[in-house]
Amino acid sequence: MKLKMLVSIAGVDFALDPGAETERFSGDEAVRLIEAGIAVPVAEQEVEKATRKPREKRA
Repeated sequence: MKLKMLVSIAGVDFALDPGAETERFSGDEAVRLIEAGIAVPVAEQEVEKATRKPREKRA
């Protein structure tokens, strides 16, 4: 689950600032951080990709 941190948090091998987005935490850990008000879930946005239309073949 992708989270956006509301406060800074640090551990043995990481440090996250407010506003940082991470997928570092498992589902249970992420839920606990959200319930504690430390983080909020990030809604995944679909990225629209630009594509070219095929050219018309001229005779």
